[in-house]
Amino acid sequence: MRRDMLLAADRRRGEQWGPTRVLTALMVGLLVVYTVGLLLGDPTTFEPFTDGWLCILTELAAVALCITAAVRTRFSEPQVLLGAGAVTAYTAGDAYYVASLDGVDSLGFTSLADVPYLAFYPLLLGALAVVLVRKLRGLMWPILLDSLVGALAAASLMVLLLAPILKTGPVGGTAFEVAVTVAYPLLDLLLVTAVAGVLASKGLDIGPRWPVLIAGLIMFSAADVAYALGLEEYSAGSIIDAGWVIGVVAVAAWVDGAAGSGRARRSRGVPELAAPLVSTASALAVLVVGSRLDIPLLAVVLAAASLGMASVPLAFRNRMLVVLARTDELTGLPNRRALLTDVPDRLTGGRGALFLVDLDRFKHVNDALGHDVGDALLVQVGRRFRRQLRPGDLLARLGGDEFAVFLGGVTETEAVAAAKRLGAELASPVEVGSAALQVSASIGIALTPRHGTDITRLMRKADIAMFRAKAQRSGCHVYDSTDDDDGELRLRTVQEIRTALTEEQFELHYQPKVRLADHGVTGVEALVRWNHPTRGQLPPSAFLSLVEDAGLMPQLSSLVLRRAVRRVAGWRADGLDIVVAVNMSGSCILPCLTQEILTLLDLHGLPASCLMLEITEDVLMSTPAGTAGILAELRAAGLQISIDDFGTGYSSLAYLRDLPVDELKLDRSFVTAMGGDPRAGALVGSIIDMAHSLGLRVVAEGVNGEETREELLSRGCDFGQGFHLAMPLPASGVGPWLAARAVAAGR
Repeated sequence: MRRDMLLAADRRRGEQWGPTRVLTALMVGLLVVYTVGLLLGDPTTFEPFTDGWLCILTELAAVALCITAAVRTRFSEPQVLLGAGAVTAYTAGDAYYVASLDGVDSLGFTSLADVPYLAFYPLLLGALAVVLVRKLRGLMWPILLDSLVGALAAASLMVLLLAPILKTGPVGGTAFEVAVTVAYPLLDLLLVTAVAGVLASKGLDIGPRWPVLIAGLIMFSAADVAYALGLEEYSAGSIIDAGWVIGVVAVAAWVDGAAGSGRARRSRGVPELAAPLVSTASALAVLVVGSRLDIPLLAVVLAAASLGMASVPLAFRNRMLVVLARTDELTGLPNRRALLTDVPDRLTGGRGALFLVDLDRFKHVNDALGHDVGDALLVQVGRRFRRQLRPGDLLARLGGDEFAVFLGGVTETEAVAAAKRLGAELASPVEVGSAALQVSASIGIALTPRHGTDITRLMRKADIAMFRAKAQRSGCHVYDSTDDDDGELRLRTVQEIRTALTEEQFELHYQPKVRLADHGVTGVEALVRWNHPTRGQLPPSAFLSLVEDAGLMPQLSSLVLRRAVRRVAGWRADGLDIVVAVNMSGSCILPCLTQEILTLLDLHGLPASCLMLEITEDVLMSTPAGTAGILAELRAAGLQISIDDFGTGYSSLAYLRDLPVDELKLDRSFVTAMGGDPRAGALVGSIIDMAHSLGLRVVAEGVNGEETREELLSRGCDFGQGFHLAMPLPASGVGPWLAARAVAAGR
């Protein structure tokens, strides 16, 4: 997953001026030139290029942008395809209209161009309906009601504005032509109010560019009203044409945004009551005008119907509040409250299974790509899980990256099979905008009635099982009574770690790296210790795996970095010029790491060369391309890079020549095996020779005896670490220890 995120970030940087950006810039540029040409030109004379073909070129750029959006989504998003169809249809209508003018200023009241023009509306409404159905689920009817109220109010207002046309009709026009002419502004307002109805509902949006869409549709509608009121004077090349083209461009921009152009982000929508308030105010205004003036009866009827529909939600207000309170705002799934309310009733119906699902390393997504991408990923994961469940199964989002599933009437075998199907749903990358994210999940399973018939007890046991699945990296795990002690201890320890991070319970010890030839010391390795309030000082092996599983490693690593850099600054002030090495987990090798470290060094006035990062071999092997790029940035900035635990990974030799590293740390298992085993010694010698041929220093870990030191030295090893050479020291003890060694050596 880390590699996919890093490559996605690189792709975004490399695509800043890719086809989408170029087409957008071209479309906007053509629109500006076209609009300026209309403003400066003669409105009574049609200029074929400026007034006609420049309009078509602008709309063709919009069509091309929609096509790239469809390609980017692999033609799998209906709202993108329908929106692209709407833009293409309108462009086809304009192309026919311009091509058919043949020296005249307009084609009259109606023409064949009206067919694709009118097709624009159902296509765009269809695109909005797809978004609506996906997002709303149980909230469909309140939104439809809001949209209907808005549509009726808009229709009444439009009838009022178009009263002169409705009464007399355009000169020379038939009733059919009047109907077609009036239909356009009514359809425009229907689109605007439908969009506003969606945006007015809490937690719902139609894409990141909804303000552009709304503004464009308003301009589109204004152009249609102006056309209907001044039909007899209209000629192609009028400024009215700009309103239509702006609307088409706005729809294309929305389609591009709906396809995930650039970084995905959630739009905040408009205030929840904005659409109903505007709609009812418009309807009231029509009725007030109707009480004073002679207006069409249809306008009064539509306004009254709008107010009547607006009063309907009052009868269902409590039900709406209950639905909203039980629904997760982000995914539209039931939330924790719904789970705790519904599952107890299902527990009385016999056997079943409760799953707790936690996404592995989800925090990496938020850290590397942002919370907006993380939110979009959660929505996609929820949809994938839903596909693998039966209609009666309950899927809920509990918060963060945690989901819950309740399956009724299943055996243990069936529950495990269902859990594996959920895991398999994440096997293929999840597309979020331009990023393809590879995610996995850990699933804890508790069975009823075997493990209890109380929802609280089942959730606790499923949580323990989930931690076991995460620790074993098994994908899923069924709760067992033997999990209790270990599971409860893990849960309690994770909470204590969170407290320790905020209460400064961690401290650093430093183990010197000793030059084997002359016992000189030029660097130390920072080793974290946990001063537990009841269990005493704990070594890294007692808690680091839990820190990693709980997603807390970036916070701990930042703490270690800050402490180590501050300590180096103190040593340098005391005249000790030594390098400090800090271990970095794979979860911390993020694109922002270089800037974080350089800012920290600059704060203390330190050169980058005083800091070394030790990266374990398994991290380098699992994501060589993405990690190598970040390490190259760090090394170019002056930091030193060391491969830790060398020999425990795989394919090491094949990658060594390409990795930007300075030092290789030989794992203690190789060093320990040297005693009495000539083949192990020969292997160590070969590794040292290979590292030297690549220009790398070699540090041997686990040097716990003089014989080991001498054999390593004879094989050309540069440095060593181990209890025989130096024990880990508290920060305050490093200076005195170095001074004592200097005295002992006669320096």
